[in-house]
Amino acid sequence: MVSQGSSPSLLEALSSDFLACKICLEQLHTPKTLPCLHTYCQDCLAQLAESGHVRCPECREMVPVPPAGVAAFKTNFFVNGLLDLVKARACGDLRAGKPACALCPLVGGTSAGGPATARCLDCADDLCQACADGHRCTRQTHTHRVVDLVGYRAGWYDEEARERQAAQCPQHPGEALRFLCQPCSQLLCRECRLDPHLDHPCLPLAEAVSARRPGLEELLAGVDSHLVELETSRVVEKEALARLREQAARVGTQVEEAAEGVLRALLAQKQEVLGQLRAHVEAAEEAARERLAKLEDKEQVAKAAAAFARRVLSLGREAEILSLEGAITQRLQQLQGCPWTPGPAPCLLPQLELHPGLLDKNCHLLRLSFEEQQTEKDSGKDGAGTQGGSENQNLQEVGAKPEGQSGAQPQHRDGALSPKEDKAQLPQEDAGPQLERGGRSNKKKKFKGRCKSISREPSPALGPNLDGSGLLPRPVFYCTFPIRMPGDKRSPRITGLCPFGPREILVADEQNRALKRFSLSGDYKGTVPVPEGCSPCSVAALQNAVAFSAGARLYLISPSGEVQWRRALSLGQASHAVTALPGKDRVAVSVAGHVEVYNMEGSLATRFIPGGKASRGQRALVFLTASPQGNFVGSDWQQNSVVVCDGLGQVIGEYKGPGLHGCQPGSLSVDKKGYIFLTIREVNKVVILDPKGSLLGDFLTAFHGLEKPRVTTMVDGRYLVVSLSNGTIHVFRVRSPDS
Repeated sequence: MVSQGSSPSLLEALSSDFLACKICLEQLHTPKTLPCLHTYCQDCLAQLAESGHVRCPECREMVPVPPAGVAAFKTNFFVNGLLDLVKARACGDLRAGKPACALCPLVGGTSAGGPATARCLDCADDLCQACADGHRCTRQTHTHRVVDLVGYRAGWYDEEARERQAAQCPQHPGEALRFLCQPCSQLLCRECRLDPHLDHPCLPLAEAVSARRPGLEELLAGVDSHLVELETSRVVEKEALARLREQAARVGTQVEEAAEGVLRALLAQKQEVLGQLRAHVEAAEEAARERLAKLEDKEQVAKAAAAFARRVLSLGREAEILSLEGAITQRLQQLQGCPWTPGPAPCLLPQLELHPGLLDKNCHLLRLSFEEQQTEKDSGKDGAGTQGGSENQNLQEVGAKPEGQSGAQPQHRDGALSPKEDKAQLPQEDAGPQLERGGRSNKKKKFKGRCKSISREPSPALGPNLDGSGLLPRPVFYCTFPIRMPGDKRSPRITGLCPFGPREILVADEQNRALKRFSLSGDYKGTVPVPEGCSPCSVAALQNAVAFSAGARLYLISPSGEVQWRRALSLGQASHAVTALPGKDRVAVSVAGHVEVYNMEGSLATRFIPGGKASRGQRALVFLTASPQGNFVGSDWQQNSVVVCDGLGQVIGEYKGPGLHGCQPGSLSVDKKGYIFLTIREVNKVVILDPKGSLLGDFLTAFHGLEKPRVTTMVDGRYLVVSLSNGTIHVFRVRSPDS
């Protein structure tokens, strides 16, 4: 009998997959139990047997096959008994609610019995009401348990039926197993008891179970305590793994910051040394020019005197020569008496001296040390200060320096970064062709002349317009991953990005006509189906919906791909930028220089031109985003500027200064404080503008691995996701100055 309490009930065992073979996934047939206590069909085990062994499909334990084959494995009589109950129920169901009495044909000689209303649990027969009454009164069956058939078929008497229904002997059909041979540990029926176990001490099954149950329960209690220890160890192991991952993430951030600090310092020294070199060369050139000017003057004077004397001697008459002899002699003597050249000019040739550590291959600026994790008991003794000390030690191990010490970035008294560090940027590589975006061939021709001269200089030095803080957000590298999937037929071309749920992004791959979902760590989450033939360009996530532009249409679809509505857009623009407004209940799209806003039902809520009607025909918003404050920010390729306006089109600010390096502004993202992150593809940069559109400085450069950046998006207000032209995603954590 199955025990109650924490153990599973008989009904649960019958209704679950307990009676299903894990190999063939069908109901168990001739169930055999392996030593690991996993049960399978005999035929299934025979198929798995190989070289005299069977590997359990569940626990992978290798079990030797008995010499007599898999049939010699122990038969699971417990499962057999449960299967008998299942079969009895199935037979009752097959009789379609009108089971016939099993005794009427034997007693009355009729071919068919009357309708059964009861069941004998001992005989396993269905009985009519008359036979059930007689069954209770006969000498041989008056102790049998006769129950209501409806209740039996509902499962009310399953456990009682199992108690009264004896297991059948596999060697002697119809004989119940009644004894246990103690020396052989084998179950016996009456026939088996006579031969060959006649002389063996045997016990009735009830006595054998009573004798052996305490030992089994003791072993079970030991296993239960072992399970508790395993659970505790598993929890401890998970906590240790979580601490490892947390510390690895912390050290990874420290490594990134330390490396950035070292590179910043190295670049600053580079600019300083190059500045000294330029100053030295300029001073030397100035001195050389002065000396050359004096030499040229003396040369002209000497040439003029010599020419005059030579002309007099060659062309003059005797009287003329003699009359000028004194003056000529005096002048020539005067010229000969003066030094022709000044003393040797000092020439200090520059030489570069490298620190020995830069040339030493064994010099490691960053080094990891590994410490054994402390248990909770040990950490409790050391107190909270131990962890902080360990973190400081690890910080020094990787070469990072706390703020305020040597090696920290130089600052002015007002907190702004010094121009020296702002200029300490790596020289930019050739940024390649003009900014591309899917379907913009017409735009590319129209604005081709806008990018005539690309400046490779750093962005202008930081100004005082930093909201009084003097500090800007800093990038911390988080991860990078490709978006190409095995099923893609073409190389991906990312034309749109947007947040999609917690710590997840939606990527518009125009080349493969797909909207792909990824976690911020790069885990592929599947796709959002798009209508057939659509190549999504720009994309935005709304409340339980996704909006995207494809060609000259704006679509709103559900996460399952069902189209809720579509709207035709102007054909005058090759592609249309899409963005979600705060609240995720409206979507804005750029159309031929103006902005259209639609609600969730597809109705046009508002329409405006940045700057009003006076700007009609003078705007071309190729990229568009919305700030958490409700303002719109667009990249205007007609004016070659970044324009910030409110929801009515009133311009708040517009930037078209040297920070664009003569290029057209690219993709835009806005963080939770309103800072604008602008992509400039041609110079491999992402720059920062304040909420009113004033340039603040560089945020990402080629130093951070940017190579032809395409589009960006901001996730949770603190993760900037940047896509590259090669189909790679870079994720940076935006660290605010006060963090």
